[in-house]
Amino acid sequence: MNNQQLNVFEEPLEECSCNPITGFFRSGCCETSDQDIGNHTVCALMTKEFLLFSFEKGNDLISAVPQFDFPGLKPGDKWCLCANRWLEAYEENIAPSIISRATNIRALEIITIEKIKEFAIDLS
Repeated sequence: MNNQQLNVFEEPLEECSCNPITGFFRSGCCETSDQDIGNHTVCALMTKEFLLFSFEKGNDLISAVPQFDFPGLKPGDKWCLCANRWLEAYEENIAPSIISRATNIRALEIITIEKIKEFAIDLS
C-alpha cells in the first residue's frame, strides 16, 4: 500500500508486527482495501485462549503453512485480526488485547471505540 492509512484515533497507522509479518498485504501493518473482505484491521496480542477459539471456528492460526510463508502463531505474537472475529471473541469473553495505535480506523465499522479503548494495551 502506498497511501497512508489511519488508526482509530485518525493518526498515521503504526506497525503491528513484522515478526511474524502480518497484515492483509503482509506489510507489517493492518492496512486494508476493498479487496480485504475480512476487514483484517485489528492489531491484537495473541493468547492461547483466542488461538484455540479461532481454531474451533475453522481458522487455524496455530499451524505453520510453509507454502504461504506462514510460521503459525503463538501466544504473545501480534497479528492483524478480522474485526468480526475479534468481536465474536469479545462476545465469548476471550477477546485478546488490542494495540490501538496499530488498529486501522476501518475497524470502527464493526467495533466501537469504547471496546477498543477497553482492550487497548498501548494507552496510558
